[in-house]
Parts: sequence; structure tokens; C-alpha cells
Amino acid sequence: MRIAYFDCFAGISGDMILGALLDAGLELDSLRQELAKLSLSGWKIQARREQRGGISGTRVEVEVADGQRERALPEVLEILSRSALGDELVNQAKTVFSRLAQAEAKVHGIQPSQVHFHEVGATDALIDVVGAVVGLKLLGVKEIFSSPVRLGRGFLQCHHGTLPVPAPASVELLRDVPLQMSDVEAELVTPTGAAVISTLARAFQNSPPLRIERIGYGVGQRDLKEMPNLLRIFIGQVQGALEYDQMVVLETNIDDMSPELCGPLLEVLFTEGARDAYLTPVVMKKGRPAVVLTVLVPEEKVSTVTETVFRHTTTLGIRAQRVHRSKLPRHMRQVTTRWGPLRAKVSLFDGTERLSPEFEDCFRVAAEHGVPLWEVYQEVRRAWEQGEAEKS
Repeated sequence: MRIAYFDCFAGISGDMILGALLDAGLELDSLRQELAKLSLSGWKIQARREQRGGISGTRVEVEVADGQRERALPEVLEILSRSALGDELVNQAKTVFSRLAQAEAKVHGIQPSQVHFHEVGATDALIDVVGAVVGLKLLGVKEIFSSPVRLGRGFLQCHHGTLPVPAPASVELLRDVPLQMSDVEAELVTPTGAAVISTLARAFQNSPPLRIERIGYGVGQRDLKEMPNLLRIFIGQVQGALEYDQMVVLETNIDDMSPELCGPLLEVLFTEGARDAYLTPVVMKKGRPAVVLTVLVPEEKVSTVTETVFRHTTTLGIRAQRVHRSKLPRHMRQVTTRWGPLRAKVSLFDGTERLSPEFEDCFRVAAEHGVPLWEVYQEVRRAWEQGEAEKS
């Protein structure tokens, strides 16, 4: 699997992302062709070689014609919807802009639909955001990881006046992201850069074991004295390594519901798309016994599962937290036993395969043939060890 690892030792911005991708081998003409699918006029993208701290990289500039106006979030989303980019890229770009609007709205105390993007939401930001998702796809990147993000300090001037560095919207976007504070008197992370990396990155950690194929350096505007103003990207293959995804943990405390209703609740949650669900007994205030319902769900299922919890429980509120999950590569196999083929899940870790018989199949066979469940498990493992399995 090909991944991209963003090394944000000097922060991150939209133009630095594009520069790093071009420096890593993305063809500028191919990028222009894809960006043309936005059907926007009055812009031009240029790239040139520059150095920061003695390191050569690619500097990108998006030139926008005079007279470009502000755009509200609904208009930005409409531009993306009308484009010919394809659903996957459009949805990624929409998510980035929606999160950006939510951050700005929270900072300024308004609704996301009321946010009018200024330097962020004009044509250059559309080019930066769409260029990032397009460039990663053109380079064949399947997963994105990032180092902790380094922040600057000080103050900056913008449409709203004087703001602290990092900008409030950038900080809001980087909630739950590992950060490194610095004494650099400059805005190292822009809201656009924060929106892109916090939306697309699966995890912020050291790079997974990686066979590097390409390295790119995106050059920032300023020439910093403290460090090279560069964004570095590694692109390469991971093999036999962990897989990563992003999930949401939903939790709620329940102290006034009959325990006999809890079992069916878990079954309903799994039917609605929960990856895991369980109940933990706790003691709440005034010594009241209760349970904590914990549900692990993919982001696209959060609304559905949240409504299901409200519908089937007595809770008045649900907590939600985005988490990064590491998991072993796995696949299903059919194992031939004396009762017929049974499914088993095979995972891979450190070059060794591990077998886990599928409970439903084993339970069904145990009931049908009147044998202990442990005996069915034993038979599946014996058949596996003797090579009586086919990949399904």
C-alpha cells in the first residue's frame, strides 16, 4: 500500500502542500488539467525551484485576478458539486471546507453557513484544497500520516484585525492533533493547511515502516532564520505493517433503564453499522448502579448510530470523540472440517498468521450436531494447521 507521510517540522500551509507534491513527482500539467474541472476563471498556478536553509524545493504560487469576491460556504460547496472531479475528490474537498467553516464559525460565534471566506475561501483556497486531494490521488496515495505539527507564535493581521498566532481557526482545527510549540515569530500553520492535514491524515505519529519511493519539499513564503521553511513529504510502500483508520467513540451513562433491554440494544447497534459496542458497569453519584454504553463507529455512521442510541435508550446525552485506530491486516478463509466449511478470520502480525474461528459458524455447528463449542473451535484450528483452508 502506498502512503504519504507529512513531516511538518516547520508547519504546513496549502501552497506548501502543493509544492511538496510537485517536488515528489506530481506533474504540474496533470494538476492543471484536474483543477480546470472546477470551471473557475481568473487563476493561474506557477511552480519554481527555491531554497530554504540550503535545501532545494518547489515553491508554488497561485495567482488570482483582481476583483475576486468573498464566498460563503454554500457557494463553495456548490462549486465543488458542479465540478467534473468525481465523487471521491469532491467529497474530500467538501469535508475540508466544511470543517474549515465550522472552525471559523465557532471562533466568531456564528453558523457555518454564515462564514464568508476571505483569503481562505477565495479562488486560491479552492486551488489549494482541491489541488491537495487531486495531487495525492494522482500520486497513487492510499493513506496519509503526519508528524506532530509545529506551531509559531506572535500576531498576524487579517480581515478580522489583529489575531494571535496560531490563528484561532487553525487551533480549533487542530484539536486532538499532537502539536509542537516553538518560539518562531511567524504563522507556521495556516487555516487551510490545518484543515487539509487534520481532515486527511489517518494518524499523527512516527511513520509506519516505509520503503521510500519519493521525497518532496514544499517551500514556504518566508525565509526563517530558526529553521528551513519547508514541508517535507515521504511517499512509499508499507508492507506487512499495521493498517490505520479513523473512528468515532460514542459514550453515554445510563442509570434508569432495565438491564434486560441492554442485550437487544447491542444487536441493534451492530445492525446499524457499529464496529464494536459494549456495556461497562459503573457506580454513579449517590451510589446509583449504572452502565456506560460505548460504541465504536465509522464517521459516516455517527448520525445513524447516535439516533439509534437515543431511540432505544433512556439517555439524554451522548459524548463523541474522534480516535485513530491501528489494526492488523486480516481476511476471511473457509476451513474444511468434518461438519463442512467454516469461516475463520486470519490476521497477520510480524510475518506470522493468526487464526480466529468465526463464532457464528462455530455456534451454529455446535447446536446442529450437539457438540461442545470448544470442540468445534479445536477442529477449525486443527484443519487450519493441516492446510485445509482456502482464501475467500
